[in-house]
Amino acid sequence: MHFGDRGSEVFGALLKLHRERAGMTQEALGQHVGYSKSQVAMVERGERIPKGQFVRVADQVLGAQGALQVVAEKAFGTSGQPPWTEDYLVEERKAAALHVYQTHLVPGSLQTEAYARAVFASNRWPTFDDEEVESRVASRLGRQQLFERKVPPHVSYVMEESTLTRPLGGKATLKEQLDRILAIGRLRHVEIQVMPHKREVHAGLNGSMILLETVERCQLAYVEGHRGGYFVSEQPDLADLFGKYGTLRAQALTPEESARLIEEVAEKL
Repeated sequence: MHFGDRGSEVFGALLKLHRERAGMTQEALGQHVGYSKSQVAMVERGERIPKGQFVRVADQVLGAQGALQVVAEKAFGTSGQPPWTEDYLVEERKAAALHVYQTHLVPGSLQTEAYARAVFASNRWPTFDDEEVESRVASRLGRQQLFERKVPPHVSYVMEESTLTRPLGGKATLKEQLDRILAIGRLRHVEIQVMPHKREVHAGLNGSMILLETVERCQLAYVEGHRGGYFVSEQPDLADLFGKYGTLRAQALTPEESARLIEEVAEKL
């Protein structure tokens, strides 16, 4: 789908359609998104590009089920993500299975709003301004629709124990984040495991990775670093990464043991 110069008009028309279906006035929507009635009207006419959390909040309060976010990303790049991340997100949205190993942070698709904001506000070189931070937070939260898909993907995570104790945003933010992890971990199609500090043998010392399986059961891996991200689709590298992840899961605590550890850490905050 490509909108070109008509992107704002297309988004505005869709916004108006969902707002009227929800029986909400422009003024009422503006109160939710922090815009005046006239500013909402400008967005609907395609005269203004929505900024900050407008798209995410509007999508939620109007019950658009992600449609506004998808169109906004296609129309004028409001996702706030670099191009290589956008390429990955396209695959994540349609994956039949998703497997994530993370070393330093709680995985993006598990992050709460406050935790995600602390992550992006911590960024240096470049340092993001407030608008950029909010744009990236909105995009990150939008990824959590994968837990609500009609046919949910199978999702697994392996996180280093240090991700549970690094107090990004403060203790209250971390506790809320840990509670969120526990809640997601109770879903039938999600398994969350923690790699404990005390492991003397570790298969993932080369860093984080994300593995995907398409609906056709084709495998794909994604690795991201300071200068960008890239897909791995060729053998033997792809098989090596899937094998490495399988070993990580065997070395990590079980989902039940992991949940107990997360509960213990949260209780101490």
